[in-house]
Amino acid sequence: MITDIFLLLIGFVLLIGGAEYVVRGASSIAARLNVSPLVIGLTIVAFGTSAPELTVNVLAALRGSTDLAISNVVGSNIANILLVLGVAAIITPLKVKSNTVWKEIPFALLGIILLFIMGNDTFLDNTTFNALTRTDGLALLAIFIIFLYYIYSLAKNENYGAEEKVKQYNLVASSGIFIGGLIALIAGGQFLVNGAVDLATTFGVSETLIGVSIIALGTSLPELATTVAAVRQGHRDVAIGNIVGSNIFNIFWILGVTSVIAPIPFSAAINADIMVGIGASLLLFIFMFTGKRHYMNRLEGITFLSFYALYISYVVIRG
Repeated sequence: MITDIFLLLIGFVLLIGGAEYVVRGASSIAARLNVSPLVIGLTIVAFGTSAPELTVNVLAALRGSTDLAISNVVGSNIANILLVLGVAAIITPLKVKSNTVWKEIPFALLGIILLFIMGNDTFLDNTTFNALTRTDGLALLAIFIIFLYYIYSLAKNENYGAEEKVKQYNLVASSGIFIGGLIALIAGGQFLVNGAVDLATTFGVSETLIGVSIIALGTSLPELATTVAAVRQGHRDVAIGNIVGSNIFNIFWILGVTSVIAPIPFSAAINADIMVGIGASLLLFIFMFTGKRHYMNRLEGITFLSFYALYISYVVIRG
């Protein structure tokens, strides 16, 4: 058991550190090749923040730990809204951009609803098993491309990211940083998946429990750290947008890629967690119109944290 916990901790460190170095190395290479800071921010940095979840999911799917693959994404999305935004709103009330309220939050809600629809084949189509198939994955990726086009148009028109500073190294150093980060990502993902599966076996609990709690919380640590840092630095208007964008990436990009690589059997047990994710997204949208319009206040942040504590308690009791 101690070995499994140690593997989890090492895996988290390697995943988060590896993602940081992959972004740093790739951004430096792109800057050396005269790629605009806007494109770097929208592609390399954005995809880099999803690297821990993507690595865990792909390795879990290839190993056959499909419950871990889906529960990681669902649990991460729940943690992003209820935990990360809850903490951020308690620190200071959060201002929300109009585009985030009317387009991005509904888009994130659409994503988790689609996950429920695509995963419940036996209920909706009278088939013999539930799965996220390669066809589902391709559909998710197609919608993700549309979202990327929307973000590019938005960023281009409003000049988002145009002032982003990219630290440059020479090409040899940049390549070394990128490759080192990639190795750390893969090794961290292996440690994390192996530790999680062995821990679940040791305690006789489901992979879903480990996925929606420990793994989801760990892979949400980068979002928590960056959101709290952004809020403390006064960038309150981008906090919710960044978290909602991460949730959209998790559903459309990560599950899309994972299910294309290896179709994922879908356990009906995860439906309860998906419903919590849908409820959290709906509550976030409702909060945009309670109290001060397009703001999230401290009371709402406390409400989110309370719901997250109740959810984790339910997951532990459920086993």
